[in-house]
Amino acid sequence: MKNWNLLVVEDDPDGREVVGRLLRYHKIAYQTADNGEEALQNLEEKRFTGAIIDLALPGIDGWSLLRAIRQNPQTAHLPCVAITAFHSAELALKAIEAGFTAYFPKPLDSTAFVRELERIL
Repeated sequence: MKNWNLLVVEDDPDGREVVGRLLRYHKIAYQTADNGEEALQNLEEKRFTGAIIDLALPGIDGWSLLRAIRQNPQTAHLPCVAITAFHSAELALKAIEAGFTAYFPKPLDSTAFVRELERIL
């Protein structure tokens, strides 16, 4: 976990704080982006170990952001974890089929979330 650097894409300040607090507790480095446009800019400028992406972002939503990540040869390999407050079993399946590496409903189960990050990263 020491060498990780995650991009957290979350438009809600409280959501960013919750994910940030969880990552800080586990000593995981991260940077935040408030929207998809900012996330794409960050991905051009820096290398990340993975991305945690809220599906319901303003502008470029999480789905479109994932497509842009997968279409770029520089970032196509990046593990991307979907998070959302609008959970359903169908949405979870759709996220995995779309190319997300993992999916988590909010509120996050911190233990399961960190274990899954360890597994995929």
